[in-house]
Amino acid sequence: MKITINNKEIDVKKGMTILESARKAGIKIPTLCHIDNLFPSGACRMCVVEVEGWPKLVTACSTEVQDGMKVNAHSPKVLMARRTILELLLSNHPDDCLYCDKNGQCELQGLTEEFGIRERAYSAKRLNHPVDTSSPSIIRDPSKCILCGRCVRICEEIQDISAIDFVNRGAKTTVAPAFNDGLNVSSCINCGQCIMVCPTGALSEKNYIKEVINAINDPEKVVVVQHAPAISVTIGEYFGLEKGIDYTGVLNAALRQAGFNVVFDTSFAADLTIMEEASEFVHRLTNKGVLPMMTSCSPGWIKHVEQSYPELTPNLSTCKSPQQMMGAVIKNYYAPKKGIDPANIFSVSIMPCTAKKFEAGRSEMMSGNMADIDVVLTTRELAKLFKMLNIDLKNIAPQDADDPLGERSSAGKLFGATGGVMEAAIRTAYNLVTGKDLTDPVIGDVRDLNGIKEASVNIDGLQLNFAVVSGVGKARKILEDIKNGKSKYHFIEVMTCPGGCIAGGGQPHGVDLSKVKERMKTLYSFDAGAKLRFSHKNKSIKKLYDEFLGKPLGEKSHKLLHTKYVKREVCK
Repeated sequence: MKITINNKEIDVKKGMTILESARKAGIKIPTLCHIDNLFPSGACRMCVVEVEGWPKLVTACSTEVQDGMKVNAHSPKVLMARRTILELLLSNHPDDCLYCDKNGQCELQGLTEEFGIRERAYSAKRLNHPVDTSSPSIIRDPSKCILCGRCVRICEEIQDISAIDFVNRGAKTTVAPAFNDGLNVSSCINCGQCIMVCPTGALSEKNYIKEVINAINDPEKVVVVQHAPAISVTIGEYFGLEKGIDYTGVLNAALRQAGFNVVFDTSFAADLTIMEEASEFVHRLTNKGVLPMMTSCSPGWIKHVEQSYPELTPNLSTCKSPQQMMGAVIKNYYAPKKGIDPANIFSVSIMPCTAKKFEAGRSEMMSGNMADIDVVLTTRELAKLFKMLNIDLKNIAPQDADDPLGERSSAGKLFGATGGVMEAAIRTAYNLVTGKDLTDPVIGDVRDLNGIKEASVNIDGLQLNFAVVSGVGKARKILEDIKNGKSKYHFIEVMTCPGGCIAGGGQPHGVDLSKVKERMKTLYSFDAGAKLRFSHKNKSIKKLYDEFLGKPLGEKSHKLLHTKYVKREVCK
């Protein structure tokens, strides 16, 4: 079919909406409630357009095209309607943009600038709801909420958690957990996907930049930092760096310039995780252990199982996540090796995930009386820290990570994308069973952004079935099959966030699939060009076992690198 938008003729297909057609033609129509790939709600009305011959303005997000339709997306009537909507939203919105976490990135602020609104047209009582700081990961400020419903939909329709919803009616409506309680006593899994889609500053992560700066300036502290695989393929987006490049070396140098004493790459700990996790899988396989085994790297996923499927906690791998393994090794191996009192180590991790803040505070993540990790910063917080310290990544020469925990394989780097943990685990599990390496280490069936992926690999005559799940909302059927004894899988990877860590709740605001795909492509390119592609061939990992841990699943590694999970009441 053909339609016309703003006098531009466009070829469209039946079933497309006006909004989709406009985007295809490069015509911008503003939205505040719309989420791609979800059924349109038409709640915010910002996308209204004028259709020739139709009596009223219609929402572009929910109106299907008709052959010959003539649309004006920016007529005076349309612009006046959008301006009025914005003025009404601003009538009771807080005037604290200078102090807001979203200042400069707020969609409401951007549209206000776009429409040239410079004074308050309508006066209303300012919203003054209490700020919810009960969560270890997420801050909820209902006073800044514009009731667009994005967070509610992402939590319910994508993540299948339903921790928040619309509360009360009419002018008293807010978005909150059940009974208007704090997030800490809700079913929230701290994934932060609500933050990613929130158009204002109503949802943000707990910020720990101040604590990190204080530690860096404390002469008695040795501040050690680690950065996750997804960070180096994302941080460049904040500084206008060339796309498709892994900036690990630049990131190492920038962190040292920021004042961190020691810099490690979490990909090293990802290799360590694979050594333990693959060994655990092979042990379960050969000793009739609980199968299918499920990965334990993603803390939001772990909390979901604990509170919603506690009977399946035995299926979870007992391995700590790479973040926690690195933290334990830093304080129990690196510190003594360097003659540093572990109590003087301040361990910081840079993660693409808000749930990592929750994970670091778990009582299970302790080595003796010491927390494995002291503070977690998201990718967003790291970008703010660099800008605060006037560090320009465009003019920094790359550097290597510190020894002896600096070497990492490309398998460990793949942890940043959905399917990466499984691919790395299969590579090493194959070696543990056969004594040989896969001729082609690429497991293509677990690579892409699909929500559920399957792979079948023959290992020494045994046909093993693997599944990869991206987004906890996709995991329900698989979990129900396990409960009912119908699962065909031997090993399952689940990442809390759709797309994996590269699309984690601590990454740049917004859900831009093109950027997520670019980050994934960069990780795959890094793997393709790497000389070291197997975790079990990492010489630094071998040295760690020889000098300290002994062997995978050994007494010391079990004490430091493994944990246990139990039923969790929603309010804990």
